[in-house]
Amino acid sequence: MTASGRPGNVTCLGCGCGCDDLAVDVQAGRIVGLTPPCPLAQAWFGTGQVPSAVRIGGAEATLESALAEAVARLTRSPRDVIVVLAPEATVQAHRAALALADRLGAAVDTATSTPAAAGLLAAQRRGRAAATLGELRNRADAVLFWGVDPAERYPRYGSRYAPEPVGTHVPEGRRGRLVIGVAIGQDRGPPQADLALSLTPDQEVPALSVMRAVVQGRALGELPAPLQAAADAALRLVKARYVAIVHDAEPGNEPARSPYRAEAVLALAEALNGPTRAVLSSLRAGGNCSGAEVALTWQTGYPLAVRYQSGAPRYSPARRPLADAERASAVLVAGALEAVAPSLAPSAAKVAVIGIGPRASTATIPLRVAVDTGVAGIHEGGTAYRMDDVPLPLRPPLAGARSAADTLTAILSAVHRRLGERSP
Repeated sequence: MTASGRPGNVTCLGCGCGCDDLAVDVQAGRIVGLTPPCPLAQAWFGTGQVPSAVRIGGAEATLESALAEAVARLTRSPRDVIVVLAPEATVQAHRAALALADRLGAAVDTATSTPAAAGLLAAQRRGRAAATLGELRNRADAVLFWGVDPAERYPRYGSRYAPEPVGTHVPEGRRGRLVIGVAIGQDRGPPQADLALSLTPDQEVPALSVMRAVVQGRALGELPAPLQAAADAALRLVKARYVAIVHDAEPGNEPARSPYRAEAVLALAEALNGPTRAVLSSLRAGGNCSGAEVALTWQTGYPLAVRYQSGAPRYSPARRPLADAERASAVLVAGALEAVAPSLAPSAAKVAVIGIGPRASTATIPLRVAVDTGVAGIHEGGTAYRMDDVPLPLRPPLAGARSAADTLTAILSAVHRRLGERSP
């Protein structure tokens, strides 16, 4: 962290790629440039300036009084509290929030529990053939982009992982890779694909089923043209040494896509692991969203919708805590509150919402307590997770007013003291 200089090897959390090779130009405590250029990285870092306010009920307050108010609200009816793991916070901050939820006997949810749930639950049912992005870069000689063009939301995916770079087992780089792009309605595939398919949303799951049948060697009758094209693409995948299926695990541009697509894509990857080797690369949003799920999983065994009310973690994916926010006594958001503001908006006026994270004081919903902190990777060091669940160290180029992890740890200590005094 420096007032002026050019820190290197900075990790960007602007998308799930987690590129950790950035050099950031800092002048007089502001970010003025970064290399290599990336539109998402530029948007993520900006100037690095964030608010540093502390407020109670919208009025300026001291940090001590805000933390005391937060503790009072959280311990009033602790088992009715919801703790939300939100983006732009480190794993260390999420870990402190989870320890707090455990001590309170609260419920825990994540900002991505709704958009990512279909893929997470499908993976729990079927298992998942996954790989690191480095493995894709070095081994994949066939890449199937299913309903996604990474260039739109993950600008450096193609140049860092697939299909462009030279790999240890793909010495010719792009020329040594077969690229198949599948468009699903408004979710387009990459324009540089060797083979392009276009499907309607209604044809997506049938096409995946046809491809799986071809991979398994089943005889098929006459097919409509789009499904026949999918069958032909499957034949080409079977001939590859190592197939990477890339799909977007977050909602895209096409609203009508089937909720069963995640399980169908997993099933295709599973089938391909017979005649060849295949993995699934699930594209995820940035801000350390994956890290929140990883932290929750290693603490409880589950990636979302966990309740501690019984004294031990219980998993309830069909009844997500955020959906029950209006019944909570308080909601603590650890991270960027705007990521969950739409979910909390209907209940924020009658539930005490406590925001500990970047730009909490500028939230669009009313907060009982707002404590602004730095942003993970910009002002706060620690650990974040890439979309492939690889942990990355954060080297912040700027200093922040306060740390989310330290603030949440202070609340946890105060809660221990307060609840300890009430214990028999």
